[in-house]
Amino acid sequence: MASACGAPGPGGAGPGGALGSPAPAWYHRDLSRAAAEELLARAGRDGSFLVRDSESVAGAFALCVLYQKHVHTYRILPDGEDFLAVQTSQGVPVRRFQTLGELIGLYAQPNQGLVCALLLPVEREREPDPPDDRDVSDGEDEKPPLPPRSGSTSISAPVGPGSPPAAPETPTTPAAERCPDLCSLVDKVLAGLEILSKVFDQQSSPMVTRLLQQQNPAQTGEQELESLVLKLSVLKDFLSGIQKKALKVLQDMSSTAPPAPPQPAIRKAKTVPVQAFEVKLDVTLGDLTKIGKSQKFTLSVDVEGGRLVLLRRQRDSQEDWTTFTHDRIRQLIKSQRVQNKLGVVFEKEKDRTQRKDFIFVSARKREAFCQLLQLMKNKHSKQDEPDMISVFIGSWNMACHLQKTVTSWFTSKGLGKTLDEVTVTIPHDIYVFGTQENSVGDREWLDLLRGGLKELTDLDYRPIAMQSLWNIKVAVLVKPEHENRISHVSTSSVKTGIANTLGNKGAVGVSFMFNGTSFGFVNCHLTSGNEKTARRNQNYLDILRLLSLGDRQLSAFDISLRFTHLFWFGDLNYRLDMDIQEILNYISRKEFEPLLRVDQLNLEREKHKVFLRFSEEEISFPPTYRYERGSRDTYAWHKQKPTGVRTNVPSWCDRILWKSYPETHIICNSYGCTDDIVTSDHSPVFGTFEVGVTSQFISKKGLSKTSDQAYIEFESIEAIVKTASRTKFFIEFYSTCLEEYKKSFENDAQSSDNINFLKVQWSSRQLPTLKPILADIEYLQDQHLLLTVKSMDGYESYGECVVALKSMIGSTAQQFLTFLSHRGEETGNIRGSMKVRVPTERLGTRERLYEWISIDKDEAGAKSKAPSVSRGSQDPRSGNRKPAPAEASCPLSKLFEEPEKPPPTGRPPAPPRAASREEPLTPRLKAEGAPEPEGVAAPPPKNSFNNPAYYVLEGVPHQLLPPEPPSPARAPVPPATKNKVAITVPTPLPHSSHPCFPFTPCQAPLPPQTMFLTVSPHPCLQPRLGLHILQESPVSYIFVLYP
Repeated sequence: MASACGAPGPGGAGPGGALGSPAPAWYHRDLSRAAAEELLARAGRDGSFLVRDSESVAGAFALCVLYQKHVHTYRILPDGEDFLAVQTSQGVPVRRFQTLGELIGLYAQPNQGLVCALLLPVEREREPDPPDDRDVSDGEDEKPPLPPRSGSTSISAPVGPGSPPAAPETPTTPAAERCPDLCSLVDKVLAGLEILSKVFDQQSSPMVTRLLQQQNPAQTGEQELESLVLKLSVLKDFLSGIQKKALKVLQDMSSTAPPAPPQPAIRKAKTVPVQAFEVKLDVTLGDLTKIGKSQKFTLSVDVEGGRLVLLRRQRDSQEDWTTFTHDRIRQLIKSQRVQNKLGVVFEKEKDRTQRKDFIFVSARKREAFCQLLQLMKNKHSKQDEPDMISVFIGSWNMACHLQKTVTSWFTSKGLGKTLDEVTVTIPHDIYVFGTQENSVGDREWLDLLRGGLKELTDLDYRPIAMQSLWNIKVAVLVKPEHENRISHVSTSSVKTGIANTLGNKGAVGVSFMFNGTSFGFVNCHLTSGNEKTARRNQNYLDILRLLSLGDRQLSAFDISLRFTHLFWFGDLNYRLDMDIQEILNYISRKEFEPLLRVDQLNLEREKHKVFLRFSEEEISFPPTYRYERGSRDTYAWHKQKPTGVRTNVPSWCDRILWKSYPETHIICNSYGCTDDIVTSDHSPVFGTFEVGVTSQFISKKGLSKTSDQAYIEFESIEAIVKTASRTKFFIEFYSTCLEEYKKSFENDAQSSDNINFLKVQWSSRQLPTLKPILADIEYLQDQHLLLTVKSMDGYESYGECVVALKSMIGSTAQQFLTFLSHRGEETGNIRGSMKVRVPTERLGTRERLYEWISIDKDEAGAKSKAPSVSRGSQDPRSGNRKPAPAEASCPLSKLFEEPEKPPPTGRPPAPPRAASREEPLTPRLKAEGAPEPEGVAAPPPKNSFNNPAYYVLEGVPHQLLPPEPPSPARAPVPPATKNKVAITVPTPLPHSSHPCFPFTPCQAPLPPQTMFLTVSPHPCLQPRLGLHILQESPVSYIFVLYP
């Protein structure tokens, strides 16, 4: 089979075609489709071409050719005899080739069946590396011994695409002179490993034996280099094989080990003591006059007993108290405007309720009270399975030094957003510990974690998974009661060190199912160095693509879409782009906002280069790196190295981010760092989360019959894809509620108003009707559909997305709109109209525990920038969370909502219309709810006309949402000057109408790149189009659209 990495497969059907020969310049290995199209667009000439690895078939290739500004892609497939051939239409003779070079040579001639001859090979761009290309950590003075690096560091340049062959006039290069010594050293290592390999299976590797017995005659410098490269490749594979054998032996030993002796006594978990909260009753002055009594109360929460006691102290020292059991507390209503205000709805009599509003000492106390009540409701719930669990995430670069006492890390104590002392000792359901530069053995580290948790909670937490890559480790532990709820555990690791072969940098991951909810956890250690932002970005993309976790049926999707909840944490190593003295001054004044504006991770996320639509809680703690060991008062920002003094500015290297499916429940309750663990130059960080989970649903009515089958029906789908190709497309649908994935027919309409984008449409005739395995609404409202848009020519994905079914349930079609992404890059967006029909007898549902707490809608509406809905990665209760760069203050549904109409009969209750069904389309300009400085204009958003999200809104008519019919009362009038809006655009836009901002083109002659429009002012105009307000008056607006 043809090899996709330059070396030939059997028969030599590889890009190079001969052992050790460098790959041709036009071969780009694992280049993404989008990057390939970008390179060809830059070339700009007909006949420009390149070859890359196929994304859909392992061992196959994709030939990309530019012709008349469109990219045409042909698949090159290996056959059973390892010959290569371009995939042809039925009936067309197949031409077979032994190597890619032969194939390209033939199709370089005209009239060979391609759209044009292959004329101009396009080479892959290479980013220049800094002079010091070694990837070592900045902060460690002493390093643990690493595996031999001679094979990686002795060669002056890697062999591969873009690497020029050695000049013939200098066959003996300095690297070649050292080849005999290196070959001898590699031979010794191989001989030792061969002996070690026989310990496991009593067999030796034929390839290693042949290499060791081979007697090499006198060779030239090039031949010696080729031989060395071959031996290093065999050495790498041999080491990997031995590692797998050793792990298998260890697993077998652990499974056959004698059971541990029984513990002399099993201690019960610590009970939660009764907690009291001092509050004031929030009443108006008139009510206070009527009451005539003290408004001071004490709220006592008895979690174990399931009671809430309201104690009111009166002036004569008497006490008046009322007790409510857990089932009589109907709802908690948080005030959005007053952060320490909470409304509690009590059941007084049958079908009668009473609401009381209390003012707590602080917002932190209010959150602690809500957590305790939720814990009480959960503890005394009649449900067999939980609706909500708590998850602890910890990350720490240990710098190979272990501090014995790390209690503050386990209990989320320190700086930043921390838990209240009332709830800090409540054990979490899941603990996930990610460490970097952890030299402690895996077994010893796991014992330390379990021992620490048992000392704190009196619970014997069960280890679910432990994955290591050198000194990068991730460990997952759960409460004993949840052990049987965990299934489908998977682990994986990816190396991103030197040449992606060393594990000093990389990532480890764990995934599993908690009942019906999928979780993924990734702990990474990315490239260090202030100036290596681009390499860190590439590390992230490599991990995203190569980490093998989750359901194998979802291999078409990267890991950011495979899990209901994905947590990504570790030493990401992104730095601050600011002068060291300015950074220290801001830190001393505890002014973090100016520093966060120059944080490399925030900047790269705003450019949509990494962590697309991930979320991170607002950072309110000082930079966690680089401290002087033994202290948290001093940053050691300079380090003497052989090349000179290196500056490591204080930075937030250690981070915790997450990404969740839309319309799921997740809240970050704490995000901070410790201030008393001083053995490393990094401070440990922690985050705790309240996460909604689903049960393994069992229908009380049994499996769906034909008469009561639920259906998922599509009326139409429209996608705008970032591509210069003009091929046809189809959609694949995946979901756990389907027995197998389904495919649509190819799109029946497509058009393009921009060479870089293609609009494709499917009517209802082209789309399948999906039949869920269960028809109960309680089951379907927790399900999601994964969609991938694939091309008909190469069967490669041009974008993937996820759609929640919850808002789609009903007898009438509902609209959805969301982004498309592929390999971590935004590639377009997709919208459609669909409905989920549920039989009437299966409409029964129940309230989830996390739905028990709501937001005061009246107050939320009074606040101009208050979030309006709970969804994946965002919740109104997480008011201080730093939103993802793609979030906007205007709800997405308002942007495309139709005129209001009465709800259809027979439809179950749905979220408010303002609920964000999918993710909005505008990059974040600042933290949500942050006040705008008076008199200072907002900075222009960082966007591009080539961004497909903006292209949709900047002129492509939305066929699924017809414009409002013109009202007879609205007679056309000449547009007044004061109502005109000047919008500068990079190219002329087609005239269109939009529900939110209908406009009428002005007839006056205008400059080529200016358009005057009559615009109905709308609050979502600015955030949606990225418009920068220069001047504002009561009736006129002047905008400039930054390209």
